[in-house]
Amino acid sequence: MANLPDHFVWTFLFLLLLVLSRASSSTSFTLFDVLDFGADPTGAADSTQAFSDAWMSACSRGGFFAAVVVRSGRYLLEPVRFRGPCKSRHVSVRMGGATLVGPPDYRVLGGSSSWLNFDGVSNTSVHGGVLDANGSSLWACKDSGRDCPNGATTLSFTNSNNIRIKDLTSMDSQMFHISINRCRNVHVQGVRVKADGDSPNTDGIHVQLSSNVLILRSDIATGDDCISIGPGTRNLTIHGVRCGPGHGISIGSLARSENEPGVQNIIVKNTTFQGTQNGLRIKSWARHSNGFVRGVHFIDARMINAHNPIIIDQNYCPYDRRTCPNQESSVKISDVLYRGIQGTSASPVAVRFDCSAKNPCTGIRMRNVYLMRLGDEVTQSSCANANGEALGTVQPRSCL
Repeated sequence: MANLPDHFVWTFLFLLLLVLSRASSSTSFTLFDVLDFGADPTGAADSTQAFSDAWMSACSRGGFFAAVVVRSGRYLLEPVRFRGPCKSRHVSVRMGGATLVGPPDYRVLGGSSSWLNFDGVSNTSVHGGVLDANGSSLWACKDSGRDCPNGATTLSFTNSNNIRIKDLTSMDSQMFHISINRCRNVHVQGVRVKADGDSPNTDGIHVQLSSNVLILRSDIATGDDCISIGPGTRNLTIHGVRCGPGHGISIGSLARSENEPGVQNIIVKNTTFQGTQNGLRIKSWARHSNGFVRGVHFIDARMINAHNPIIIDQNYCPYDRRTCPNQESSVKISDVLYRGIQGTSASPVAVRFDCSAKNPCTGIRMRNVYLMRLGDEVTQSSCANANGEALGTVQPRSCL
């Protein structure tokens, strides 16, 4: 540039600054610290309004990126809804070392369906932090037989797209820990769930009516399903999840209603189940339904003393048998692969396929399955109305 005339140099610099200013404005971001909105990091005072105001400011900011920042501390929160759509193209909630705490009176959260509810948002992420819902007092109420509220899901996303949840810890939820309902393109990674093994209805991650969901490298210890997959779930991949205690990874329960969408294209890979009630489970109530399950691949799972390592139950009824529908399940289950499932079973029957006489399970494939009891005792399989094939080494001996 030394040999160029001065006016060329100044013109070039002007254009460069113009380009950089436009690039800067298009990638600009704004931080909204909840402390600036009156949040109390000691947990002594309620911070619900401060969080709501910080979200509304970030959501309405406009521009490329806005973040709600929650610095280290303990923040007392009642139920709060983070509504969209937002003017900001991307909105992030970054909690770092912060802990959000539910009120000590379980009725405050218990009367709401969700504690932290993101509704109608897009391009939204939640990073880090601990969510402590103080759910044990509600569990005790339910255990006592008193009249208790149902309880709140800790973190829920509804009617939302392009969601990312990363490095989050949820503990002692009243009900489900994380719920993904009517969403598309959801990425969950590095989540930790902690609750007692006898805590009621505390599913770790629940997915329903959603598509293109990825759950990676998460550790779930709870009192119900580690991951529950409800009607209308499509294109779900679960990879590198550890489960225990808990009820395993379950598709269902299905056939709660007659008109429900099916479940399809599910991949569950590289999972570990330790001391769980179930491992890989598909369950439906014994009643009429137009639902279905197809295109499911269970691949490379390790069972450590799991009670029902592999199970399909189309006569599901967890309560008093007198309340069961006692019909035939109409849920059509087909194209289910079990490959590379190994480890130990806590029960003699390690593989159980209890399918519907009206709609038998079809296309069940087992390949390289090896399940023994502790002490190398031989296990058994049990089949009712199940059709398919076994390839490679399969122990217990296939009953398909």
